[in-house]
Amino acid sequence: MSTFAWVVYPYICLTSFVLGHLWRYRHDKFGWTSRSSELYEKRILAWGSPLFHFGILGVLAGHLVGLLVPESLTRAIGISERAYHLVAVGLGTAAGLATVSGLGLLVWRRRFTRSVLRATSPGDKAMFALLAVVIGLGMVNTVGVGLLGLGGHPAGYDYRATVAVWLRDVLLLHPSAAPMARAPWSFQWHAIAAFLLLAAWPYTRLVHVLAVPAGYLARPYIVYRTRAPQGAARAPRRGWDRPGWDRPGQARPAPRAGMPPRPGR
Repeated sequence: MSTFAWVVYPYICLTSFVLGHLWRYRHDKFGWTSRSSELYEKRILAWGSPLFHFGILGVLAGHLVGLLVPESLTRAIGISERAYHLVAVGLGTAAGLATVSGLGLLVWRRRFTRSVLRATSPGDKAMFALLAVVIGLGMVNTVGVGLLGLGGHPAGYDYRATVAVWLRDVLLLHPSAAPMARAPWSFQWHAIAAFLLLAAWPYTRLVHVLAVPAGYLARPYIVYRTRAPQGAARAPRRGWDRPGWDRPGQARPAPRAGMPPRPGR
């Protein structure tokens, strides 16, 4: 069971994560969205969404540093284990509280705003539940084990000697179950739930995390055309013409079928 949990199971989840995104992009490009519900309710969303998104970015940054940067490297650059622990627990607790608060507001909004609830799919409910489990176990690790020393482990438990070693071995394709088997139960269940979230990621609205709107910076302006009849009181605006019509030697295109001719400038 230990071999399956810490050697086989992570690769099953990572395979689902990679192949699922490829499948989703190929067969459901128009569904690659966060399915925003801003039109239904804005007041709670204006608080919950920034809290959750900025908080989860801080949590992600802490995980990347804590799990992927070896302890030997931080010691080599002059950061002691105590200093690292104080910074990690302090910033991790702040980011975690922001994430929990934001997620709580978003779940409250979806549950008690009727229009938003009607737009919530069963997949959204499962996603929110799984997110809550992952984040809740993460707070147990950060505050309960790391800060208060609950679960029979002293405060300041060094997860970089067990969990981080196991994860780097998984990513480097030579996994071992021994480091993770020595970790506290909350870290073990947090890892299991997090990999399950990765496995389900491509089939939920979480795919929008991997959609970077880089083309937005270079796309042309949206051109609006009036349907007002000729001789309308409001004069046409320069910005409503297609770019390039006023260039020397550029012929003005004929109006589309069914539309009245535009008055000249």
